[in-house]
Amino acid sequence: MSRVCQVTGAQPGFGHRVSHSHRRTKRRFDVNVQTRHYWVPSLNRRVTLTLSARGIKTVDRRGIDAVVADLLARGVRV
Repeated sequence: MSRVCQVTGAQPGFGHRVSHSHRRTKRRFDVNVQTRHYWVPSLNRRVTLTLSARGIKTVDRRGIDAVVADLLARGVRV
């Protein structure tokens, strides 16, 4: 599964893991991505979204109908 939020577009960041001796190796900062199921009354069906923690808050604030409408306008398959 791709670690990208469907609502906010948040994706992993990259950087260095720094040891005590200050040697640097590449590491990846993953996004807190979770799979959520929502009932969408306008579509009369259940949709599954891959959301970050901020994306879940966005759905709670704006409502699932508005978020799904924006996703469909962008061409994201829901």
